[in-house]
Amino acid sequence: MVIKQLYTGCLSEAAYYIESNGEAVIIDPLRDIDAYLQLAKDNNATIKYIFETHFHADFVSGHLDLSKATGAPIVYGPSTETNFPIHKATDGEVFKIGEITIEVLHTPGHTIESSCYLLKDENKKPYAIFTGDTLFVGDVGRPDLSSGNLTKEELAGMLFDSLQQKIISLPGDVIVYPAHGPGSNCGKNLGPDTSSTIAEEMRTNYALQPQTKEEFIKVLTGGLSAPPTYFPINAKINKEGYDSLEDVLEKGLKALTTEEFKELMKQDDMLLLDTRNSAEFTQGYIPGSISIGLDGRFAEWAGSLLPFDKPMVLVTEPGKEKESAVRLARVGFDKMKGYLDGSFEKWKSDGNPIDLIIDVEADELMMDLPFDENIIVVDVRRETEFADGHLSGAINIPLNDLTDPASMANIDDHHNVYVHCAGGYRSIIATSLFKRQGIHNLRNVVGGWTAIKEQPNVEVVKDASVLN
Repeated sequence: MVIKQLYTGCLSEAAYYIESNGEAVIIDPLRDIDAYLQLAKDNNATIKYIFETHFHADFVSGHLDLSKATGAPIVYGPSTETNFPIHKATDGEVFKIGEITIEVLHTPGHTIESSCYLLKDENKKPYAIFTGDTLFVGDVGRPDLSSGNLTKEELAGMLFDSLQQKIISLPGDVIVYPAHGPGSNCGKNLGPDTSSTIAEEMRTNYALQPQTKEEFIKVLTGGLSAPPTYFPINAKINKEGYDSLEDVLEKGLKALTTEEFKELMKQDDMLLLDTRNSAEFTQGYIPGSISIGLDGRFAEWAGSLLPFDKPMVLVTEPGKEKESAVRLARVGFDKMKGYLDGSFEKWKSDGNPIDLIIDVEADELMMDLPFDENIIVVDVRRETEFADGHLSGAINIPLNDLTDPASMANIDDHHNVYVHCAGGYRSIIATSLFKRQGIHNLRNVVGGWTAIKEQPNVEVVKDASVLN
């Protein structure tokens, strides 16, 4: 028996390859399926089934392309309705894979169709459970993302029943393999690991502690931040279907000459996305670009900040064109029109106009603050991060809010605007958005809050009302 977790850090997502005696299954595949096909080839195995734990909201699944490539049926749990053929499993249905079996456990709560898959080994002993977003390490799936007309309280009640009836009765040594790890927005506060055991979760996970259903619902539904705006878009794509990744990349990986690139940029709705390293972007970029660097949580921020209905062209580090397009496609972008051949250096060497963002160190900010009444410090971290410690007088505009020009209404070009986040990645994105709104007197604070709070005599302010 082979179990391999394929973890994608920028999405905090785990897919799984399981193989026994020449037969394999894939659980929760990403849209780019080459890794799964290669694993099956390397193991001389045939992919027999594609299991989906639920309609994912944070990425576009590879179920359709993988089924087309292998002929394997797509398996969902009960209560699933799709616009494409699936095998709708019944609760308790068992699938044989080589010398092992996988049993479907319907566990509604995160969504109506959410299901876990219990693997039993060659001796019919429960060995591992693939929990999707029903159970994470240290957390459970949030109940407010997708399930028709049901309230988050109703779904939380269903999740309580699912955990009590299907999960906590499993043997303690059963390995827990969830669909997400730390950083995912599919839960409130996932633990640092990407696997666990039933016994460990019974000991440490707040959701599995003795409590009434009413107590569970209150805890689970309290303190939920707004989910990323692209979540319902991805859930709909996964339910209704999508163009093949091959077709998306065929259009998106067209090498554009500078003149072709300029011609496309004349279109009013065309987006220019620069995926180069965020620190490299500040040193020079094409005016009007949005910076979302591949060096951070790229796909997540692209999905949160960019419109899905507009075409885009790409500027990438040479050799990173396909990676950029694939990672965009993972969250549902399919309107890429090509990339600038030769990247920014070609644009610059041809004598075209460029822009840049001035970087300053944290000590320079602290020296300037007492002597410049026009300084505005904009902190683009989340509200809870800001509340946990920020610079006195700073304005909090979370990065997610910068898609709305009204969020910048009180800032204009006579201000000296210093922008920071926690470490520097989000502030580069933010400064590129400020620039597109005509705010050019900007400074990016290198190292962000991590560097600022270490400065001597810095006045740190906290907001307990937000944290409690």
